[in-house]
Amino acid sequence: MQAEIVIVGAGITGATLAERCANALGKKVLVLEKRNHIGGNCYDYYDEADILVPKYGPHFFHTDHKKVWDYLSRFTDWHEYEHRVLSYVDGKYVPVPVNIDTVNILFDLNIRDENQMKAWLEANSVSIRHPANSEESALARVGPKLYEKMFRHYTIKQWSLEPKDLDASVMDRIPVRHNRDDRYFGDKYQAMPARGYTKLFENMLDHPNIAVRLATDYFKVKSSLGDYETLFFTGPIDRFFDYRFGRLQYRSLEFEFETLSQEFYQPRAQVNYPNDYGFTRITEPKHATGQGSESTTIIREYSTWEGEPYYPVLSQKNKILYGNYCQEAEKLRNVHLAGRLGNYRYLNMDAAFLNALQAFEEFAGMPFAATARRPRN
Repeated sequence: MQAEIVIVGAGITGATLAERCANALGKKVLVLEKRNHIGGNCYDYYDEADILVPKYGPHFFHTDHKKVWDYLSRFTDWHEYEHRVLSYVDGKYVPVPVNIDTVNILFDLNIRDENQMKAWLEANSVSIRHPANSEESALARVGPKLYEKMFRHYTIKQWSLEPKDLDASVMDRIPVRHNRDDRYFGDKYQAMPARGYTKLFENMLDHPNIAVRLATDYFKVKSSLGDYETLFFTGPIDRFFDYRFGRLQYRSLEFEFETLSQEFYQPRAQVNYPNDYGFTRITEPKHATGQGSESTTIIREYSTWEGEPYYPVLSQKNKILYGNYCQEAEKLRNVHLAGRLGNYRYLNMDAAFLNALQAFEEFAGMPFAATARRPRN
């Protein structure tokens, strides 16, 4: 197929742009994906025990953006699920985010209402008006006791850096509650794709104007692509420019899968281990997917510097380096760097979809409009 639009990457951003360009603009689209599957880090599959598992770690969908919910609902039905997280601290399971029960369990207290919880946090937190880093952000919100028990060592394991060396935005993402709400997210729409993320992406890319080439490295084939109108690149921005200013840092993840002959292993889909053990958390997908089985698969998660890029390391050095690449990107014509890797940002799934829809709107000069749901197989 002679493509009018070439898109590098078949993850959230690439699939959304491909679907919009094909359906809304009638363009012929070629998607090049380096891996041997679509869906990016959201890719899931059925393992040998017939358990639906995520290859690159769990993704729990949540959003307050009706625009995103309506868009994705064209391509999937939903299994209702509200994500709840526990942290294993001092031999006890405590809710995350921090709420009344977290404090009561850890410190053997009897806080009963929001006013008492606010008073406890105020008495135990540190007065820092403008936190300059993640350590100061945590101290200002939960104080040194909870910071040491729940956040400092988890952050060190996850980033291999002290929180004081990370941007405040990293710790700002952790919610703190004044009530007993133990849902990790407070968004209006919370659910899992009924048949998994891979099926959702298959439906998005199911269009006669879209051709997908898997196991294809753009940099090895770009000279043979011929003429096209526009390129969307959703890979790492530093890779696009052949690392001319140096490499941006990312933290990656390694996963250890284990299938057990029991219905469930742990009380929630996710249990964090901030202090003990080498892994950061154990996830159990069945809690989220609603799948019935006499077996279960658990996933132990380890942070590492090697592997697929997951989390940009928001240090001052990397911010400066990214700024240099942005200056180069502004010189490009008919080339758009998009997505979390192209913009060196950590994005939740819904934000990644929204970002891709907005990128399309800017490119096409037309607003997104929800259309009728397509039949799904």
